[in-house]
Amino acid sequence: MQEGIVKFFNTEKGYGFITSKESGKDIFVHNSGLIHEIMENDEVSFDTQEGKKGLNAVNVERID
Repeated sequence: MQEGIVKFFNTEKGYGFITSKESGKDIFVHNSGLIHEIMENDEVSFDTQEGKKGLNAVNVERID
């Protein structure tokens, strides 16, 4: 699992981006990949999988 910070998340539209601590790159996240609800600036752990337009964060969990 990777760790990162939620850069942006729009709860109405159900998507956003997580900045990976390892690579510094932004990774797309969708509601369907969440285990916990997330908000901007939350620390999270996640896996990635290849999506139609690049990497997607999945199994996203908040780190308390």
